Amino acid sequence: MQISSLFINWSADPVAFQIGSLSVRYYGLLFVAALVADMYVFKKIFKWEKLPLALLDKLSFWAFVSLIVGLRLGHCLFYDPAYYLSHPVEILKIWEGGLASHGAAVGLLVGLCFFCRKYGVSYLWLFDRIVIVVALTGFFIRLGNLINSEIYGIPTSLSWGFVFVRNGDPLPRHPTQIYESLAYLCMFVVLFF
Repeated sequence: MQISSLFINWSADPVAFQIGSLSVRYYGLLFVAALVADMYVFKKIFKWEKLPLALLDKLSFWAFVSLIVGLRLGHCLFYDPAYYLSHPVEILKIWEGGLASHGAAVGLLVGLCFFCRKYGVSYLWLFDRIVIVVALTGFFIRLGNLINSEIYGIPTSLSWGFVFVRNGDPLPRHPTQIYESLAYLCMFVVLFF
């Protein structure tokens, strides 16, 4: 990242490091950081409410599986259903990228509904607590979007406008990823405390 006289020229490399032919991306690292932070927060909640941590392990499994399935299916079915339905094996290639947060939301809602049924947990109780970690996750994911130079805003003349160099767009734009990330962080703080 270089700062010009007026705007921020943003050209961050989305790859954090490589191990052989495997590229580890910042987005993936931030996603993992979100999951770790979410577990920490949920563990605190379970301790405050004197709930068994064994239930948290089960909840974590259901949430993780439904989240991953929703992320991938959301991308495949919302953005290019014709291709993926005619090449269903491609849906499994999650390592090639293509995840959709709105798909994750649907997947999580469905998966947690099954979890609540199976373990006799109140759906409303669970969702009252899930929103806390969803806000925290949003904070991390939008930082990943910033590093990937995606989901940016309209052109701006403000000095904190970002020129997303890797996208070849010469116009400075609002860094909506930062705005949204900070909003999610504020929501998390309010919801948690």
